Amino acid sequence: MPTRRSRMAPAVAAVPLLLLGLVLLLTGCGSSSSAATGGTDSGFVAGDGSLVLVPAAERGPAPDVVGQTLDGETFRVSDHLGEVVVLNVWASWCAPCRAEAPALAALATEFEGDGVQFVGLDTRDSDVPARAFVDRFGIPYPNVIDRDGRLQLLFGDTLPPQAIPSTIVIDREGRVAGRALGKVSESSLRGLIEPLLEVEAQ
Repeated sequence: MPTRRSRMAPAVAAVPLLLLGLVLLLTGCGSSSSAATGGTDSGFVAGDGSLVLVPAAERGPAPDVVGQTLDGETFRVSDHLGEVVVLNVWASWCAPCRAEAPALAALATEFEGDGVQFVGLDTRDSDVPARAFVDRFGIPYPNVIDRDGRLQLLFGDTLPPQAIPSTIVIDREGRVAGRALGKVSESSLRGLIEPLLEVEAQ
């Protein structure tokens, strides 16, 4: 007849697995899960939705991000000096990225011709799901491939994109002017872009 200790053993053994599942559920897209990152420890955390707009006198130069896009072209941030550049860090496996994609696509269309260049930085992803993401949400702007996350680390001296998704705004003079950590809405992102256009218009 099984003892009380032997009957309790399976239940006790299951506790660590249940706790691990709860942790993975709560950490979400910002976590460094091996399934999403190919086994690397990204160190990213979930975005809290915070917005930062840096005063002009305190802005540092943006790194010249250069990379191949999903369309096979080369994108270089320095080619867009004189424009406001909106750089969105995303991944197809990230639920908040999917949630914010329609807002980004809409704003890219709205600001077309106004001196605003949107660009995506597709991180820790693979081609097929990344291309499906772009097609599904009708993303109209180029998306640079950043498989290992090295390009986003170039912003470490200014406003690093510490979550997925993150959005960085670069002013017309090539300086990092603002950042949003986590999912953006049309209104919140417009609030980072429009002040930079108004300064130029004055």
